[in-house]
Amino acid sequence: MPEKFVALGGRSLWSQSIGPDQGETILLVAGANASALMWPDEFVDLLVSQGYRVIRYDHRDTGRSTFMAFDQDPYTVEDLAADAVSILDAWEADKVHFVGLSIGATLGQVLALDYPGRLMSLTLMCGAALDVDFVGNIARAFSGESSPDGLPLPNKEVLEALAARAIPSGSMEEELDRRVNEWRLLSGDRLEFDESDFRLREQCCIDHAGTWAQPGNHAMATPVSLRRGQELSKVGVPALVIQGSEDPLNPPPHGKHIANLLPNGWLVEIDGLGHCLPKALLPRIADEIANHAAGVIKAL
Repeated sequence: MPEKFVALGGRSLWSQSIGPDQGETILLVAGANASALMWPDEFVDLLVSQGYRVIRYDHRDTGRSTFMAFDQDPYTVEDLAADAVSILDAWEADKVHFVGLSIGATLGQVLALDYPGRLMSLTLMCGAALDVDFVGNIARAFSGESSPDGLPLPNKEVLEALAARAIPSGSMEEELDRRVNEWRLLSGDRLEFDESDFRLREQCCIDHAGTWAQPGNHAMATPVSLRRGQELSKVGVPALVIQGSEDPLNPPPHGKHIANLLPNGWLVEIDGLGHCLPKALLPRIADEIANHAAGVIKAL
């Protein structure tokens, strides 16, 4: 599978293209502090089997991409979105079907505002709208305050587990245990949790990065201004919003809120889905994305 390191100022970003060069391209954009391997090979293969070329990449400060101390090179969430455009340029992908999960869904909204000509379609998974104060809501979840927009707050227990990343693990096994526990909490209680599958995925992520140290710089990136949420009413890109019924970070009706802000947005809620990509639901998720992209192509 072809790989490229994409030069970006003093950094380089690792990226990979899978599938036919002549196929319509799907760009997969991972969540905060997650590398490209957050998207498991099995999921990528499902998309490729439907004729798509898939590009995935390591965000800055993750995986095989360059790590830098944040105070030496601070950046914004909009900068993370612009990184995706640099990846597309490097692979000569003019217009793509964008798929983002968690902060990846945030980046998709930014791209729809700032680079609409690069997008054929959007799929936004397990995300919050640009007008939702997610950073502030983390603090509110701990203080017991309610959200100013009336939408549900992220789950405090899950936030506490994510905060434990700041404590270095003493061994590979300890780190794997911690990561698997995170995914258990992020998965919710509806589906049976496949511990062995998530453990194998995290081992692959660690091998890919060459370290078990957990990235954390994205939490320091300057958030997108909440005012930008008002701009979403001007987005013309067809947008599929996937909501997990069990998502503990952006519970229903966060997905409905995003879909309502987008003129060409519609919602699919997947029963049992949390804030993750469980093996049992990979075919359903891949089909939703592929069908959305195919529908857009047919309408052109």
